[in-house]
This record gives sequence, structure tokens and C-alpha cells, in this order.
Amino acid sequence: MFLSTNTCEGKRDCINQCPTKAIKFINGKSFSCLTCGICHKNCPNGAIFQNSYGGYVVDRAKCNGCGMCLYNCPIDNITIEDGIVYGICARCGVCREACPNRVDGYELEKDKQLNLIRSIQILNPPINKVPHKKESETKMISRNYFGTDMDNCILCGRCSEYCPTGAIHVKIDRDEGICCECRVCEDVCPNGSMNKHQIINKNSCTLCLNCLKACPHEAISVSDFEITVNKLNQKSTGSLISCLNCGLCADLCENDSHKKVDGKLRYDPTCDVENQNHDVAISHCPVHTLAEDGDMFVYDEFKDVELATLSGFCVFCGKCVQVCNEVDARKFMTYSWDGKVSDDCISCGICAEVCQKQAITLNRGSISVDLDKCILCENCAVHCPVDAIPKSTMYKNEIKDGFNFIEQELCMHCGLCYKTCSYDAIDKIDGNFVVNEENCIYCGACKNACPARAFLFERNFKDSIEGI
Repeated sequence: MFLSTNTCEGKRDCINQCPTKAIKFINGKSFSCLTCGICHKNCPNGAIFQNSYGGYVVDRAKCNGCGMCLYNCPIDNITIEDGIVYGICARCGVCREACPNRVDGYELEKDKQLNLIRSIQILNPPINKVPHKKESETKMISRNYFGTDMDNCILCGRCSEYCPTGAIHVKIDRDEGICCECRVCEDVCPNGSMNKHQIINKNSCTLCLNCLKACPHEAISVSDFEITVNKLNQKSTGSLISCLNCGLCADLCENDSHKKVDGKLRYDPTCDVENQNHDVAISHCPVHTLAEDGDMFVYDEFKDVELATLSGFCVFCGKCVQVCNEVDARKFMTYSWDGKVSDDCISCGICAEVCQKQAITLNRGSISVDLDKCILCENCAVHCPVDAIPKSTMYKNEIKDGFNFIEQELCMHCGLCYKTCSYDAIDKIDGNFVVNEENCIYCGACKNACPARAFLFERNFKDSIEGI
């Protein structure tokens, strides 16, 4: 509950701002609902529910004004005016915004517990005398992976061609049938007639057509018994997405066929064939490189069917680094994060929704990250609509469209959605808060801020690419 202390000056600002009239003025001090929940327990219609903040909200569509909450309130704080129940605190925090002297009882209790812990530590210091460092200064998590330095990458696609598991996806934006300098033709030439600049030695070329067959971009043609490489003085643009080696796919594997061993992903397609199902892992891959392998199958004798195996995960073979086109773009990297986000964060809560490890908690105006649970899969960063979370991949999920509507029977007019929205997508019309669909980007900040759960909300994402 929110408390009034001896510092209360009796200005009644909190009373005037409280949207549910849950604060009363007694003997010059402000006193409010205890959020004890007795009204919730005694409501015969199930019209009172507890929200995620520990407060209680009345669903006016279910409430019939029977008065059971009023009769059972231990401090006589509840009133019914024109059939509407008032006096129940939803812990929206508006009163605290109006008056700096009001105290959040939950945070006060946490402070007491922390002080108690500190007192115990002072009285009983640890045996080792190593100085204690602040967690915020030292806590950091890291992930090793093979990544790409996009400043050096020429987007030739060579690493993708030689990746044995298809864990590297390269999209090259250039004219069709134009050489991208991947040098695969040089590799497959049996007698060295094709050099690294795709210049053909016509005296030694045997016209075996290996280069034509192997060219991934159909940039090689043959005419009048001569090989021609179609080149154009054009710099490649596009994107490169590769497996992050986060291990989320292994964690979500529904059998024992996919694991992370010593920091490296491993896969045995013959393991537990009867329960071979990777749909969950594939659907939750943060960068969508994971897929069924259409070229290799295992036979399930129990069901008499062939099942596709798994591809698109990095096995740490290092082949991509070995074949990188002499520019040192592909390399072994380490990605680290301290759990901090930028000031651009709008508390939309998408990061907490998509986190498969439950490592992110949405707070009022911020998020907190449990680094002990986080595996740096970057799902939160990939989905963040304002790029407030750092990431190492070019992959991005953008909000495509959605639906957002405020149920007026639940809205308690606290105005938190209006204050939270960064896009002026909440309007106040005739005393009611409504969604302006033209401005709404469906980030969900309003929905997560609402203590009354008054929003009917959904959103859809689309795959995208974002430069780093």
C-alpha cells in the first residue's frame, strides 16, 4: 500500500489526484486503502481482481453494486456512488507522483529487509577478507561466437557457401547474374585456370564447366567455347545474419538430440528419433537461421516416416573464418552485456514478453535484467522497437500492425497510459481515454502501464534487417 507519514502536510493533492477515491482525509492526515484484498475475497460476482502491482481493480461490467465489498472493508474506505464502487487502491502510483511525502509500502519493506541484511553482514563479516565490489560495477555476462566485422565485409557470400550447417545467411543486393567475388569458381577449378580476381587463363582452361556449375550467383556463362565472368564495378550491399551460438535452441529442444557442450552446439539426428520435433526451437530462434534440413533425413521406424534433421546452427568448426575473402571480416568474437539499456527505453515490455528465460522484469519506467538467467540470445534486442538494448546482429523484428482498444468498463481514469505513451497515441475525449490508431505503433507501453488491465491488445511482427 501507499502510506502517509508524519511528513504529510495536509494539502490533499494525493486525494485530489487519486482516480479511485481510495484516500481519505482524517485529522489532517491522508489515509488510504490497505490493499488487504478482503473486498476481492468477498465479492460474489468476481468483479474485483488483483493486478500485477498488488493493487485491486473493479470490473464495472461484472459489478452489480451489491455492496459486499463495502460491508466487509475493515477500515470503511469503500463507497458506492451512482452504482460505481470507489475506495479501492489499484497501486497506480498517481498519489505518489502528486505528493513526494507519500511512501510506497512495498519499497519501504524492501528497504527494511536490505538494511537487515547489511546489519547481519556487518556483525558477521565473511571469512575471506576480499573487498566486496558493487555488483553494478562487476556483473557482466559474455557469449563467444563467430561473427562478422561489417566494416570489412564485402558481402561476397563465401562464408555462407562453405558453412556446413547453413548457419550463415547472406543477402546481397546487386544485379542478378553479376559476380560478387566469392571465389568459389577459383576453388573448384581443377587446374588453376581461374585466379582470385576471376580472370581466366584461356590457354589452360579445359572448359570443364565446374566454375559455371558451382557459381552461386549464376554470374558465369559460356559462349563460343569460352568462359565469361560477368563482372560489374558495383559494390555489394545487403546483410549477413549468422547463428549467435546462444544455445536457446538447445534449451528448447524437445528431446536430447540438440545440446550445448563446452560452449558449442552439438546435434545427433539419431538420438531419440521417436520424439524428434524441433518446431519450438525453430520458431524461437532469435535470428531465424535454425531450420529443418531438407537434404538429410532420419528414418522413424515407429511411425514409418522420414523426418527432416536440423540445420542453421553454428558448430564452431571455424570454416567461415578460414575461407573469408582475405579481408579478415569473419572472426571469433565475444559479446558482453551488463544488463543496462539506453535512455530511449519506453518501458513497452516487449523484451519481457519475448524473453524465453524469464530474465527480464518490467518495472515502472524501467526494466531489470537477471544476468544469472540471461543467455544473451538477443531476442529482447531484436524485438525492441526503439533499439534501447544493444545487439550484435543485423537481424530485426519490426512491429507490423496490431489492435489496441481500451475497455471503458475497466478503465479507472488514472491517466498512466496517457503519460506513458511516447507517440501521442492516447487521447482524452469527454473524460475517457481512447486509443488514437493513427499514431499507435502497438509497442504495448500503455497496456503494461495500465493497473486495471483495461486494454484489449495484440501485435504482429515482421522480419527485417537493421544496420549496426
